[in-house]
Amino acid sequence: MAEELIPADSDEAAAAAGAEEEEQPIKQRKNGLYPGVSDELAENMTSGWADTELRDLEPIAQAAHTADRRAALSARFPGERLVIPSGNLKTRSNDTEYAFRASTEYAYLTGDQSEDGVLVLEPQGGGHRATVYLLPRSDRENGEFWLSGQGELWVGRRHSLAEAEQLLGIPAKDVRELPEKLREATGPVRVVRGHDAAIEAALTDKVTAERDEELRVNLSEARAVKDAFEIGELQKACDSTARGFEDVVKVLDKAEATSERYIEGTFFLRARVEGNDVGYGSICAAGPHATTLHWVRNDGPVRSGDLLLLDAGVETHTLYTADVTRTLPINGRYSELQRTIYDAVYDAQEAGIAAVKPGAKYRDFHDAAQRVLTERLVEWGLVEGPVERVLELGLQRRWTLHGTGHMLGMDVHDCAAARTEAYVDGTLEPGMCLTVEPGLYFQADDLTVPEEYRGIGVRIEDDILVTEDGNRNLSAALPRRADEVEAWMAALKQG
Repeated sequence: MAEELIPADSDEAAAAAGAEEEEQPIKQRKNGLYPGVSDELAENMTSGWADTELRDLEPIAQAAHTADRRAALSARFPGERLVIPSGNLKTRSNDTEYAFRASTEYAYLTGDQSEDGVLVLEPQGGGHRATVYLLPRSDRENGEFWLSGQGELWVGRRHSLAEAEQLLGIPAKDVRELPEKLREATGPVRVVRGHDAAIEAALTDKVTAERDEELRVNLSEARAVKDAFEIGELQKACDSTARGFEDVVKVLDKAEATSERYIEGTFFLRARVEGNDVGYGSICAAGPHATTLHWVRNDGPVRSGDLLLLDAGVETHTLYTADVTRTLPINGRYSELQRTIYDAVYDAQEAGIAAVKPGAKYRDFHDAAQRVLTERLVEWGLVEGPVERVLELGLQRRWTLHGTGHMLGMDVHDCAAARTEAYVDGTLEPGMCLTVEPGLYFQADDLTVPEEYRGIGVRIEDDILVTEDGNRNLSAALPRRADEVEAWMAALKQG
């Protein structure tokens, strides 16, 4: 990685400039912004560049949908200024940053993924005027495009404001002017917090935590029912994820020779080639690691005879993610006990999926899956029945551990800020998308179960869309029944 030039306002820059002047005085640029750069070089860097402005751009695919979403938000908060930031780069270490991912709220309302962007809805008449504030193209007159660490010669070209307007269908202005405008603003204001400290500082005396939380909650609940564009993107995410699982099966022999990280890297390649990224840290849990719900270290061995619990999802270029889990026999065949446990989880998932339909209570699919798992635990003698007693006391949770699913969308745990009455105590509607993912987990040190159970973890997860007449499994391309899984793995290994 190339080392960045030192900005003029740093102590290091001043020291470096002073040392060079002692050795060999050079002509400084008149504006004094960048000591150590001669006028000749500065002048040379401002000329001789082609016009690269992009014209006659087509709007992004979701532009009409984002306009509808902004209109719905406008109707919910009449007469109030609404501020939704994209977020800023975050430092990973010293002078390197994490890959940027725009805030869900901002991307949902604009379709844009630029860092430092801010959407502002300003009251106008009976509605709002939307403006997206962005960083313009790097300035070639003052040297920012080649001397700043975030200049275009360092990190790549960004869209001009005119280009952004064509793509997003929203008027665009320079975000560097926004903090002062917000400080001078009058009237009620709300901001989505936690993404841009400078924007929040400009609104310190104008907002309250309670009112801002109402905005965040509203945007979270608005995402519960997906529009046609979103459903299409979720299907793309699931299709790519299915191909990623196929990739993993084909290289299980290489994973056995290395570690779970070979599996992680294999799936990541598919996610980066066909999408933006993985939607969350991939869980590539082999053997007893499968009993750890969020095993993302992925540094353990992959052994023949063990199970691999692979929980992973591709995030599309528009930031919609799949969330799929399969528990696979590493050698291609389930043992008798592994199949017994797997079949119990499969039957529980079948019951859960069947309960997903319009008008059903959100909790119904969880209750249906938990009942099946509890029946098996009682049948196996691992917990004393009757089943109703176990469910009432929640005793099955020692081995079922987690809820049976969650909303899915731009966040893997979508709609997380929604009110309880609108989410887990709510009713399913067409267009909602959720996961159904029961599991059984027998910890390696669990002395309450027979030794042969210990270290076995099984989860099966699919992404289910609520339709007008029931549901549709968006991740159905991946087999689920034990015999189908074995046949699928055998065919992939032969191919």
